[in-house]
Amino acid sequence: QVQLVESGGGLVQAGGSLRLSCAASGRTSGPYAVGWFRQAPGKEREFVAAISWNGRITRYADSVKGRFTISRDDAKNTVFLQMNRLKPEDTAGYYCAASGQRWAPWIQSYQYWGQGTQVTVSS
Repeated sequence: QVQLVESGGGLVQAGGSLRLSCAASGRTSGPYAVGWFRQAPGKEREFVAAISWNGRITRYADSVKGRFTISRDDAKNTVFLQMNRLKPEDTAGYYCAASGQRWAPWIQSYQYWGQGTQVTVSS
């Protein structure tokens, strides 16, 4: 089992930045891919970004490409999502997820989920 805890959410003005963290604990010794997803009220959960087990592969949703950066520090068992130039439409609950696969581009590939952290961007 892998436990995930997100942090770093909050209220920020449009154009501002936030850095989300996803701390993993439990059985983290094996290679695992990590993804960030978000869900706004009344909408389905959507993919935001993903990173492979060794950090060499990343992928972003078109809506965040060029503004968000995903990275990982395996020494700290933590994955980060740096969010710049935030927009009101980025407002959502943000969730990190871990997969037992080395690369996981699909939401169905993720077995472990955190509780989420709220990001609110005011206009």
